[in-house]
Amino acid sequence: MRKLLLLIISITILYGCTDKKQKSPNIILIFIDDMGWADLSCFGNSDAQTPNIDKLASKGICFDQFYVNSPICSPSRVAISTGTYPQRWNITSYLAESNYNQQRGLANWLDPSAPMLARSLKTAGYTTGHFGKWHMGGQRDVDNAPNIDQYGFDQSLTNFEGMGAKLLPLTKDETGNVGRIWQDAERLGKPFTWMQRSEITGGFINSAIAFMDDAFKNDKPFYVNIWPDDVHSPYWPPYEEYGVAKEAGKRGLYLAVLEAMDKQFGQLFDYIQSNDELKNNTLILLCSDNGPELGAGQAGNLKGYKTHLYEGGIRSSLIAWGPSFIAKEAEGTRNQSSCFSAIDITPSILEFADVANTKQNYDGESMIQTILGKSNQSRQAPIFYSRPPDRKNYYNFENLPDLAMRDGDWKLLCDYDGSRPELYNIVNDPSESTNLADNYPEKVEQKTQMVVSWYRSMPVLNDSIK
Repeated sequence: MRKLLLLIISITILYGCTDKKQKSPNIILIFIDDMGWADLSCFGNSDAQTPNIDKLASKGICFDQFYVNSPICSPSRVAISTGTYPQRWNITSYLAESNYNQQRGLANWLDPSAPMLARSLKTAGYTTGHFGKWHMGGQRDVDNAPNIDQYGFDQSLTNFEGMGAKLLPLTKDETGNVGRIWQDAERLGKPFTWMQRSEITGGFINSAIAFMDDAFKNDKPFYVNIWPDDVHSPYWPPYEEYGVAKEAGKRGLYLAVLEAMDKQFGQLFDYIQSNDELKNNTLILLCSDNGPELGAGQAGNLKGYKTHLYEGGIRSSLIAWGPSFIAKEAEGTRNQSSCFSAIDITPSILEFADVANTKQNYDGESMIQTILGKSNQSRQAPIFYSRPPDRKNYYNFENLPDLAMRDGDWKLLCDYDGSRPELYNIVNDPSESTNLADNYPEKVEQKTQMVVSWYRSMPVLNDSIK
């Protein structure tokens, strides 16, 4: 009997797993607002330093060819939240006043029936929280949008572009004058707290830490969005720095906000890394929702800005960190070859968390092996785009293309009817400087048919464009 007991104990030790090992992994998704592809110092910015994010990157993986699925905020957020193209939900530009949404053919908010990543994880036993900008419904005069908790979140704290509890921005200049931004947003949800715009990222992070700490103490895996207002305009760095930054103009103010944001993120990273159990069971993904505002952020040698379908508008600096999950040989490396996008994040995280597919038809593909540095695979299907309908001419660019697609090494842009094609070998020419459309007529014909057909297949389109 004693030998049998010893045998059982040995087998349990050898093959069994402790409760801690069986825990589902924690996931944090950081979605920075309007940050350019080259704005982090680990992505080449020499005008400002982001040491806390850089430290994360030094133990993780940086991805050079990661894309978001829209060059503007609301649809980009829909894509990363649902694993589907935002065109499917009639959100193709930023959500604003109801009349303006109607003029542009937009919904006022994301349909709550959309296949939310948070809801799938919650159904699988996760506790889920959203902290930061929402902008998928509940803004300006749209005060009848669903609360954020109707999208699968147990707790939320947002800004002036979402329904529910919120942090609202105060401003303070170098003279000490205090002001308020979006004061009318008080009616979009309670409780609300006014705090300095320069500290709001820290406010979201503090609330997220409290939420994660509670989940940890209750032995629950967590999925958390931390989506700061930063580094979106208007730019309000700490008032002690405001005067000096202002003298350096718009970019000076932007860089001061960027550095202040990075400092506030240090608290989050310290919280995760100071607890071995959290450190060894948490995956952090960090990127930006779209390209930079003209005159503020920068995208290196990439062409275009926020709202453009050129690379500067849609390529995003992705960092993945997770010491127990990322391949050891990939730590601190740059993946320069793998091409995938934000719609791939939802199916990737669901596979990572071992959550069964909920029979949703995602446009995204699981790229989790690439994200964890165990593969250099790229997304198999092309990535398709349509421009924001209100941005045909913007930021000194006239008559912008309406559609775009990335397919392997190639990128094509054209108008809704396939006219005015631009074709680039985007691997050799990331700055989109040499249009090869005349050199490859068959390739142009094939790809224009693909992107036009994709766009026309979307369920909701402006009748004048169909």
